[in-house]
Amino acid sequence: MEIDAAMRRKIVVSLVSVGAFFALFIGIGATYGPDLGETGGLALVGAIALFVLVMAGVGLVLQD
Repeated sequence: MEIDAAMRRKIVVSLVSVGAFFALFIGIGATYGPDLGETGGLALVGAIALFVLVMAGVGLVLQD
């Protein structure tokens, strides 16, 4: 089964977006340590909200 160019582009963009999300989580963990506290918790909630918005935007851009 061959994957056409458009599908490959969608896969790559999705993987990069998820990778950036994980990197952001790791960065927040490295910054605030194991005890996130109030500020770290807000940073995690903000990261999740940002991820949802970015994935929605990626979906809109990549729709056929």
